[in-house]
Amino acid sequence: MQKLLAYPLTILYFICFGLTLVIFHPIQWFCFNVFGYKAHKISVDWLQFFIMRSLNVLGTRFTFINPYAIEEGVPLIIVANHQSMYDIPPLIWYMRKHHVKFISKKELGKGIPSVSYNLRHGGSVLIDRKDALGSIKAIESFAQRIDQNKWAAVIFPEGTRSRDGKPKPFKTKGLLTMLKNMPNALVVPVTINNSWKTLRYGKFPMGIGAHIKFRVHQPINPKDYEYLTDLVEITEKLVKSNIQNED
Repeated sequence: MQKLLAYPLTILYFICFGLTLVIFHPIQWFCFNVFGYKAHKISVDWLQFFIMRSLNVLGTRFTFINPYAIEEGVPLIIVANHQSMYDIPPLIWYMRKHHVKFISKKELGKGIPSVSYNLRHGGSVLIDRKDALGSIKAIESFAQRIDQNKWAAVIFPEGTRSRDGKPKPFKTKGLLTMLKNMPNALVVPVTINNSWKTLRYGKFPMGIGAHIKFRVHQPINPKDYEYLTDLVEITEKLVKSNIQNED
């Protein structure tokens, strides 16, 4: 019965989601080209808000728990597990004061209204996964830019989405590259639960009634660790410690 109900709700969601992307694309363009970065960022933040409201059509709820007063104006490396594309809008929205940016595959840099424009102009980085050396160099430059601007960079060290909520081993090279190039950053581990349920049936119909939960863990100062590999190991344990493998 739930899957049957998911069909009409998914169609309604696609309409709301598509309209949101189409409407915000020219808004982003205007904000960026007329008023610059700050206005563009505000438009991107509100884009995420309305994407989340579109997901409400599916009965999707969001809980974002952050008990820590993370100082603004400090570069951050947000390290999270990855369950679906819907991990992204809440991270941008709820941590918007930190100017959240992403490492994305280059294919997302074109063809998607609003999303591609933001990835190209909003401060994120697009990498070619087939070019390992070029990707590392791009991440180095990205990390240095994030550090200088005192923004926040999100990295999903699993490398790909978990389709059933079960965590995959962290691939550490990208995270270590960022740590080495962001000497002033704090590491912010984040655990994400249940976003995989939005795609439990595949792309159509979408899963309904998911309660997507985010939990921010105690920020970590890399300067407290002699070896960055130890920091990465502790961060991975923190992120995975609150993953709930419930169906």
